[in-house]
Amino acid sequence: MAVRPYWKGYLKLSLVTCPVQMMPATSQSEKVRFHTLNRETRNRVVSRYVDSVTGKEVRDEDEVKGYQRGENDYIILEDEELENVALDSTKTIDISTFTPRDNVAWIWLETPYYLSPNDPVGQEAFSVIRDAMEAQEMVGISRLVISRRERAVMLEPRGKGIILWTLRYGDEVRDEDTYFAGIDDDETADSEMLPLVQQLIKTQTQRWDPKMVVDPVQDRLLDIIADKKKALKKPRKAKPPASGKAAPNNVINIMDALKKSVAAEIRSSK
Repeated sequence: MAVRPYWKGYLKLSLVTCPVQMMPATSQSEKVRFHTLNRETRNRVVSRYVDSVTGKEVRDEDEVKGYQRGENDYIILEDEELENVALDSTKTIDISTFTPRDNVAWIWLETPYYLSPNDPVGQEAFSVIRDAMEAQEMVGISRLVISRRERAVMLEPRGKGIILWTLRYGDEVRDEDTYFAGIDDDETADSEMLPLVQQLIKTQTQRWDPKMVVDPVQDRLLDIIADKKKALKKPRKAKPPASGKAAPNNVINIMDALKKSVAAEIRSSK
């Protein structure tokens, strides 16, 4: 089944404009999802907003956004005021700035979308913008309103299309130096252990495969659901009695462990 476009609009660079469409590059639709039910009636539970003081349900038309400035003290913002804050970037991705791709660290990237031409007539203009960025190893920076929120976005050429990444804002990214400050600058890798680790990495290197990131919890949930559908009641196996042996000592020599790991990997690869 074809995926419906998440957004339609225009890609613009100076005087060059072309119609484009955008689809999410990732999906959660295949994940197991649950509804909350009333155990006694098996009916779905419905959530509603209630007043925290009176306990009465609040009608949709009475719901409003509030910014807290003190205890039980809020500044009310109406929907019209929130909508007027956003710039006019709901239907046009106007590339205003370019930057080298390797200048944008991974931590700024948030959600990816596939951007492609939405009209055969606009494919030439789309290809020119894409290929020009690709040739110079550049990405475009722009702004776009997604789900009523204006986002900074990055456009990255990828194959025949363009990947549009939403970007995190500066106040959302924490400084890594704060968390790495406790690592000793003078601590260097042991000259004897380093080649062993490098050899271990080499023997365990494989080409990327999506199967490397299969979700085991998802598979187990599907198995449980399948068993419940069959209404099979299997007797639980009794747990084996705990042995009186003492727990193994986890304090081992790292050099010995590395040598054993490398030897085992080499044997298994032959």
